[in-house]
Amino acid sequence: MARGEFKVTMSKQEVVAAAMPLQEHWLPLSNLDLLLPPLDVGVFFCYNNKQSMSFGSMVGVLKKAMAQALVTFYAFSGEVVLNSVGEPEILCNNRGVDFTEAFADVELKELNLYDPDESIEGKLVPNKNQGILAVQATELKCGGIVVACTFDHRIADAYSTNMFLVSWAEMAQSKSLTIHPTFRRSLLNPRRPGHIDPSLNNMYVPVTALPPPSKGSTTDDHDHLISRIYYVTAEQLKNFKDLATSNGCKRTKLECFCAFLWKMVAKSETSNDRAQKICKMGIVVDGRRRLRDRNYQNDHSTLMATYFGNVLSIPFGGEKVEDLTKKPLNWVAEEVHNFLECAVTKEHFLGLIDWVEAHRPVPGLAKIYGCGSDEGPDFVVSSGQRFPVSKVDFGWGSPVFGSYHFPWGGNAGYVMPMPSPVGNGDWIVYMHMLKGQIELIEKEAAHVLKPLTFDYLDQLNLDIIK
Repeated sequence: MARGEFKVTMSKQEVVAAAMPLQEHWLPLSNLDLLLPPLDVGVFFCYNNKQSMSFGSMVGVLKKAMAQALVTFYAFSGEVVLNSVGEPEILCNNRGVDFTEAFADVELKELNLYDPDESIEGKLVPNKNQGILAVQATELKCGGIVVACTFDHRIADAYSTNMFLVSWAEMAQSKSLTIHPTFRRSLLNPRRPGHIDPSLNNMYVPVTALPPPSKGSTTDDHDHLISRIYYVTAEQLKNFKDLATSNGCKRTKLECFCAFLWKMVAKSETSNDRAQKICKMGIVVDGRRRLRDRNYQNDHSTLMATYFGNVLSIPFGGEKVEDLTKKPLNWVAEEVHNFLECAVTKEHFLGLIDWVEAHRPVPGLAKIYGCGSDEGPDFVVSSGQRFPVSKVDFGWGSPVFGSYHFPWGGNAGYVMPMPSPVGNGDWIVYMHMLKGQIELIEKEAAHVLKPLTFDYLDQLNLDIIK
């Protein structure tokens, strides 16, 4: 246990299908879905089980509620099949969700959440072999439970999955659904004729135009991607905002935090010509709000708010390592704001839809994800501020902790900041970065990014240990 080792035993596997399946049909992916490579995303929630329910009872609640939720979120109960031109589509056939029951010989307070590579990966978050969604419920030695999901990112982004998680929890408590998803792909139809801003060719690339892997980039490299989870206090986030404010230009907490990370990652570059190397950072932008009509409420605006699928773009900026390390935080925050500005508009997302249409059936990919180069370090930040951790209550209390788990396999690093489970303004930050970058951040920013421990959670009166 000192090394965090524990045994996980799989006790039962079955398939949970929708309680009332629809007639089998095909659901095409939107142009924005087609920008995603076949990636699986994990998410997990830790529960204390204060009501001392049996594991069997909790699993029964989870399965029954899932069967009910899948009636509305039927895409998660289907499977991905390639069409005649090789593009993925959803066959809505109620194949069902693979559901695994397991037992972990560890107590909740002993889980090393700071190092999910050790405690979560391959143990508590399931591998998705078939279907679109896989679930694992794991009983812990203390009577607690971990509920984890893995889903196909081509089918759903975090916004869509959050809608499902909340609805699943509402079904478990026999509540009426507060959200009814829409799968109307026509909301993201391309324009005729299309209009593509040249900037999109700097952000996205057809996969046939991807450069070959960089020389020396092998799995034997000493510096490899690892995952860690930290917390950042509300006080520290406010401090970033104060430092990044200049000439009356206020920046969001996310922009300020990203500016701080950009400086840290740039500083981790150690090559001989490091000063002139270009360090790139991307930020995931959700287009739902941008595609709504802000002038008046109409059906399109209402449906976009509950649209199920991917409505994402990943703008990025590149600056010299020397500038990022030497210039003040407010300058870096200004650069963050500048490259985000072009992607937070309705026209950007409409143009992106048109860009995909112009290249089909050849799939496209965000350059920041797939174009790894020798220019310098790259990473992506995805805002998880809508992560509904406190709402995923299946009837035995809200989670004491929840997080996304996304070792995405790209050449770039990945960072996901989320709200603290107690809503005190702190952030939980999942990081999947190069080991050298993590080591430098922990050395020079230990006062900012602090390892997530149950001691921290217990200090917030979550009553985990009792």
